[in-house]
Formats: sequence, structure tokens, C-alpha cells
Amino acid sequence: MKLVRFLMNIPNSTNQPITVELKNGNIISGTLLSCNPSMNLHLKNVRLQQPLQDPILLQYINIRGNQVRQILLPDELNIESVLAKSETKIKGSGAGPGAKAVARGGFRGRGKGRAV
Repeated sequence: MKLVRFLMNIPNSTNQPITVELKNGNIISGTLLSCNPSMNLHLKNVRLQQPLQDPILLQYINIRGNQVRQILLPDELNIESVLAKSETKIKGSGAGPGAKAVARGGFRGRGKGRAV
């Protein structure tokens, strides 16, 4: 999950092209537009290099996250600033997975009647 948070913050930090190698051997270079929690990548100004074929130029491409083998970042990218932005924030004790659940009817229940 930390890798995805890092990738989600790259488009805000740079307009430099990244290189993505896919599991089928294709190499894609382009500018990262966005990344979602499933690690699906959206790139623009793309150069698609397939094995034993000439490169193909595309305006946009979407890459499914589970097909990515590796992502090569440019050397000029300031990784420290991207890491600082992608750090997870500490949550308070509000509603969330660790909060106590309140049943329907609130604190006292749903009116089952009084014990006699």
C-alpha cells in the first residue's frame, strides 16, 4: 500500500517521463497522469516498445496494476519530497475499523421490554 501511495503522489511532483516494464515484456515510457489504489497507471505521451517490433507512439494509455513488473523513475526525481507527501497520517479515534460499533437503537437497545 505504501508503494501505491508513493505512486499516487508522483504526478504532483514531476512532469518527467517514467518507464514501466510489463510482465509480457512490453516497455512503456510516458508521463504519469494518475495512479489509483489498485496500482492502475494512466500515462500520456506514450512510447510503447514491444519485443521485436518498432515502437508505437500513443497519446494516452491505461495500464492494469497487476500487469506491472517494474517501474523505473527518472534520476532527477526528488524522492524525499514525494516520500514526505506520501507518509500516512495518524488517525484519531473516530469512526473507522477500530471504533466501537453502536447497534441499532443506540446505547440501550431496541426496546425488547423490561424484565419483570
